[in-house]
Amino acid sequence: MRKATILFNPNSGRRGRDAELNHAIDIIQSAGIHTDLVICHSSPEASDKARVAAEAGSEIVFACGGDGTISDVIQGLVGTGAALAVLPFGTANALAHDLSLPLHPGAAAQAAIEGRVRRIPLGLVEYMDLNGKRAARYFTVAAGVGVDAHLFYALTAELKSRSGMAGYYIKAWHLWATHKMRRFEVEYLTHDGARKHALLTELLAVRIRYFGNILRELVPEASLERNDLRAVMCRTASRHAYLRYVAGVLLGRRWEITGIDLVSCSEIVCRLPKKSDGSDSNGSSVESAIEDRVYVEADGELIGRLPARMTMVPDALSLVVPSTSVTQKSTVQRSSAQESAVP
Repeated sequence: MRKATILFNPNSGRRGRDAELNHAIDIIQSAGIHTDLVICHSSPEASDKARVAAEAGSEIVFACGGDGTISDVIQGLVGTGAALAVLPFGTANALAHDLSLPLHPGAAAQAAIEGRVRRIPLGLVEYMDLNGKRAARYFTVAAGVGVDAHLFYALTAELKSRSGMAGYYIKAWHLWATHKMRRFEVEYLTHDGARKHALLTELLAVRIRYFGNILRELVPEASLERNDLRAVMCRTASRHAYLRYVAGVLLGRRWEITGIDLVSCSEIVCRLPKKSDGSDSNGSSVESAIEDRVYVEADGELIGRLPARMTMVPDALSLVVPSTSVTQKSTVQRSSAQESAVP
């Protein structure tokens, strides 16, 4: 008999989904899998309990929530022998979309039972947390610096859960249109070993191909299987250029936009530019005032501020993915990957 743990975040997505959760658990248990349900109310709790579950012998740990919950669970699973499975209960469910998982938790549970395990690399972002302490976090979907991270700083989880993605996009649009863009310095290492520099208003390092919802394929050639980061680097402060890029995503078209580059990187270092007196804005004095901060987000959650460094960790996580037959039912084609059977 196999053993699994379901880590459930009751704050993810819309409320009143207990019946869907119970149905998913019934499906998993009907496959002869001993299942423990664990409720998690905070990010540290989800990470800690994921590691405890793995150490207690769970071969599969189900992250039952949105992309934030999945990210929290991953922090606890890296370095263990347990595999991550996803039961989508969130608002955006970007990772579930990319994996071609059914968005109904019961169907996702069945897909996990029939699925396969593959090893994937993870992104790693090192940064300053909001209390000024050094921290690090793995990510699977994306990590961003600048405009999008500021939106996560200004938007609340309550708004997303109350209004859904429509209300979230409307509020985000308003903030984006009025936000004063801050420039920051970036040094990055390309796949061919060249070290380059840029002054940006936005950086988005992406790990998945398909976001679902209106964003769909945000960054061409991004993939969970890649051992590098596909990054959108915005050198411009032109909102028109931003709009053209997003419009291209929505229309499924790719066109060159002045001031916006797509780059494959193995390392990205971001910092605030030096001030005229030779100092920067990452200290603990007046220079660290909130208006001088440039924020960092990972997998849709605000995590901290600059300075930050992004790299890749190869062969970092075991991930349960749908079998070939389930994946082929999706209208979105996925690249094949070497897989092994679920233990």
